[in-house]
Amino acid sequence: MTGEITLLVNPTAGRGRGAHAARPAAAALRDAGLSVTTVAGVDSADALRRARDAVAGGTGALVAVGGDGMVSLALQAVAGTATPLGVIAVGTGNDFARTLGLPVRDPAAAGRLAADALKRDGGSAVDLGRAGGSAGEGGRGGGGRAGGTWFGTVLATGFDSRVNDRGNRMRWPRGRAKYDLAMLAELAAFRPVPYRLTLDDGAEREIEATLVAVGNGSSYGGGMRICAGARTDDGLFDVTVVGSCSRTTLLTVFPRVYRGTHLSHPAVTVHRAARVTLAAPGLTGYADGEPLGPLPLTAVCVPGAVRVLRAERASEALSKDG
Repeated sequence: MTGEITLLVNPTAGRGRGAHAARPAAAALRDAGLSVTTVAGVDSADALRRARDAVAGGTGALVAVGGDGMVSLALQAVAGTATPLGVIAVGTGNDFARTLGLPVRDPAAAGRLAADALKRDGGSAVDLGRAGGSAGEGGRGGGGRAGGTWFGTVLATGFDSRVNDRGNRMRWPRGRAKYDLAMLAELAAFRPVPYRLTLDDGAEREIEATLVAVGNGSSYGGGMRICAGARTDDGLFDVTVVGSCSRTTLLTVFPRVYRGTHLSHPAVTVHRAARVTLAAPGLTGYADGEPLGPLPLTAVCVPGAVRVLRAERASEALSKDG
């Protein structure tokens, strides 16, 4: 373990919380005897280049300060390498941190935890998804040496990705309110989607569905537990399919997603697979809240793809919960 680590900062995360969080996080790491270098790119491409340069230069850890978008960017730099990832979760959703039992919006505590884990064992290995074109290659960012984009939580398609598409096009209002309005607009125009779904080496299935979510982690959207049973240490995705249903049924099912109780609804089925291919007309895939591109897409679960700096008891608890 080296005493030199890199803090990757998103100054705009959580409406400015990223910039404020960097200071107590860095202080906690330095108090633990670590040397900290802070980097912040002028845009996402520059930040990714700087993160990859730090990893190639032998940094002892890459610690992402921000939300799930910054974690997603950091994963593209560290996945498949020996460099561990720390997370100072101060964004809006923080689903990667929630999934792994990391502190949320407490940068000093998160910094102390990262330092302790780095000194103790260098972090624990967790699975990641890798998504790209129909062969599992390519995709936004070219993340990882094997191609495709790495993700830690959920690959979303269908109703929820259409809400994201619409919300991203809206200039007003700002923040979460615009996605609430986008959801109402999508409900008004709601139609089930004809999917083609392939799990592992099985036959292609033609289904009508409201949405299909491929979960390496359990939640997206700030705690919506769409793949509530997913684990990050079993080498498999949980694939949640909300079948063809009415607007009324969708409105009934969606609030239950925050508790994970939607999985018992008759319209919902869950599959488990290490490789998933999705095709559907007119849909964009989103992974960790970031747009991947249009379907078809293939996602592959890669066991132990990254080491995450987290509490030992959190790792044990997640294993027992499975």
